[in-house]
Amino acid sequence: MCYDRYVSICKPLHYGTLLGSRACAHMAAAAWASAFLNALLHTANTFSLPLCHGNRLGQFFCEIPHILKLSCSHSKLRELGLTVLSASLYISSFVFIVFSYGQIFRAVLRIPSEQGRHKAFSTCLPHLAVLSLFFSTGFVTYLKPHSISSPSLDLSLSVLYSVVPPALNPLIYSLRNQELKAAVWTLITGRFLKH
Repeated sequence: MCYDRYVSICKPLHYGTLLGSRACAHMAAAAWASAFLNALLHTANTFSLPLCHGNRLGQFFCEIPHILKLSCSHSKLRELGLTVLSASLYISSFVFIVFSYGQIFRAVLRIPSEQGRHKAFSTCLPHLAVLSLFFSTGFVTYLKPHSISSPSLDLSLSVLYSVVPPALNPLIYSLRNQELKAAVWTLITGRFLKH
């Protein structure tokens, strides 16, 4: 999505050649293959971990940090290596997104008309809002200090990370629809109670 926004705003005359069906299929296949390989490596490693502290998790989601708490200390090094590999994939994606949006905002700010800038921002901001929500909850979930870890906090962060961004994604993208925007505004302001 970020590359789509980048090409449509920064290189609009080359949109058809840079984002043809073949390029979209290659990007989708690369994303799915890397996600599948990442999940496969973590799943295989998780099933091979010897559990020394029982097999009961106090969580709804089987997140890797909670499974590592149950495993023996010598087996944590493999998962640490996989986590570093996953982190490098996530960080490279994050850097690509930040670079692309930097280029997008630079191009948008050079648009001479106010209406053109508004239209370009309204195209990009929903995607940026979903990405910000996803990355911020993910960073907090996985990078928070262990000293503030509690089962209820971990569960809430896991739900925020895995449920809220996909649930809000269609809503945020559909807010460009004027009728839906008016209905949401009516709901927020409480005018529906007066009728």
